[in-house]
Amino acid sequence: MAQDSVGFSSDYQFWMQKLSLWDQASTLETQKDTCLHLPRFQEFLRQMYEVLKEMDSNMIIERFPTIGQLLAKTCWNPFILAFDESQKILLWCLCCLINKEPQNSEELKLNSWTRGLLSHVLSAFKFDTKEVGLFIQGLGYAPADYYPGLLKNMVLSLVSELRENHLNGFNTQRRMAPEKIRFLSRVCVPLVTLPDIQPLVEALLTYHGHEPQEVLWPEFFDAVNEAFLLKKISLPTSAVICLWLRHLPSLEKATLHLFEKLISSERNFLRRIECFLKDSLLPEAACYPAIFRIVDEMFRYALLETDGAPEVLAAIQVFTWCFVEALEKQNKQLKFTLKTYFPYASPSLVMVLLQHPKDIPQKLWHQPLKHISEMLREIVEDQTHGSYGGPFECWFLFIHFGGWADIAAEQLVMSEAEPPEALLWLLAFSHSPRDRSQQRAQTMVEVKAVLSHLKKLLRSPTLSARDLQAAAAESQDRDPRPPSCQQLIRHLLLNFLLWAPGGHAIAREVITLMAPTDELSHEIAGFLDQTLYRWDRLCLEAPRSRKLARELLAELHAHIQHRPAAHGAAVHATGSPRSRDETMRLIHRGTSSEDEP
Repeated sequence: MAQDSVGFSSDYQFWMQKLSLWDQASTLETQKDTCLHLPRFQEFLRQMYEVLKEMDSNMIIERFPTIGQLLAKTCWNPFILAFDESQKILLWCLCCLINKEPQNSEELKLNSWTRGLLSHVLSAFKFDTKEVGLFIQGLGYAPADYYPGLLKNMVLSLVSELRENHLNGFNTQRRMAPEKIRFLSRVCVPLVTLPDIQPLVEALLTYHGHEPQEVLWPEFFDAVNEAFLLKKISLPTSAVICLWLRHLPSLEKATLHLFEKLISSERNFLRRIECFLKDSLLPEAACYPAIFRIVDEMFRYALLETDGAPEVLAAIQVFTWCFVEALEKQNKQLKFTLKTYFPYASPSLVMVLLQHPKDIPQKLWHQPLKHISEMLREIVEDQTHGSYGGPFECWFLFIHFGGWADIAAEQLVMSEAEPPEALLWLLAFSHSPRDRSQQRAQTMVEVKAVLSHLKKLLRSPTLSARDLQAAAAESQDRDPRPPSCQQLIRHLLLNFLLWAPGGHAIAREVITLMAPTDELSHEIAGFLDQTLYRWDRLCLEAPRSRKLARELLAELHAHIQHRPAAHGAAVHATGSPRSRDETMRLIHRGTSSEDEP
């Protein structure tokens, strides 16, 4: 350590005495003496940093027991802070005192004390104006303007240096050393919420050097991410994306934070889910395949751990819509192939699913539905397509674009033709992907029989709630329908009520018969909300059906709110209730890197 010499030690004692003298006197002569010595003192600070950076904090305190006094006196001297690069060099010195892994209360106390000095240096300073009045007046500034301006100028200087560093690449003569960038990020940890510091935070996040390893301090990423999630700071999307691309734990925490908001919010409001998603910036950030893959995998774990909770299913579908919208805004042509987003899916299937139904004439919707069904069925039932995963992987892909299943149900209810087997299979698969071929075939038979009854009722001059209930009744010579089949048939009946001319008059009576429990009321409310949301996205013209759906949804919500004991329960695939706390705990467990999915 070349700088750690007898000469440096004697300089140390000299400047310690000088600082004490400057600290005790506030006369014009003292100020002149301070200004006279500033260049030499700055050079001393630079030498001191070169010495300190080679030692850990314990060694520094052992070698220089009065270092704290020296740095504290320096931090509170406005003339030193205002001179050239003294403030920046002082920050490097202070960072050297921070112990990365404090082992005892003394080390923790030193860290806290040092962070206090750092916060002071980079905050809007408040000094005794009598002490520095002559200096400030000589510069032509009012005290209220000088100190904030000093901070802003320093931040702008650092931002400019970082950007120049980025542009100059390997021009080492003009580059900021990686260790300085690392120390700078360390300095910012307790200060990330200060508005004047945010340009520096953005510059650090968007800085990309040529170092083989990450140069920014991990705690810096954690602090910025937490402040962003709690709305304590506002960052441009580009900076947030850089944060998540550079620090995987921050992306995971952001996704879990979103899950918590979705699970804790009131159910059956897809518009609210959309607001949460867009506010999180995750759909926009997911245009980068690396981010999409991680967020999508966390959705996958959440789906498995909660056994298909409705909140998770809805969130996946709305997330995909928002993601596709962001892709369309950012890319006239895709920068990345679809394979990078869905690496284990059939590319041709993804292309068909990505088609927006509103871009296809409504009378031709049966064509993509048939195509989707045929491709899914071939992959699910033909073992030669194992490279695209099993039934769950196909279903997980399909529910991203779940609007196609809802369209299929509407098409089957309103068409007078014989129900196409392809659409029957698609509905059976979407509601129960775990069924084997024989079970799925039985579901198709049940659904076809119900549709046959509904078509007769569609032509009936009079329609009653009992008629509709009879159409959905189970056959006495068969085993009871599984819950997934019962849910599918309920959704077909609801579509019939919304679209059939005679269905509007009996809708309320039918729903009263269909929803004797709170859980079924929640399910029907969710169906109505999802239907309205989808119609809005499709710009579907259906004034009477839309009006009825809104009225029924409002009535169901009023009914549910009058029974608060059931409020807040999540439902998994088998239909039994689950508390939201339990749902969130399962999601955390499923997405934890310490657990196997």
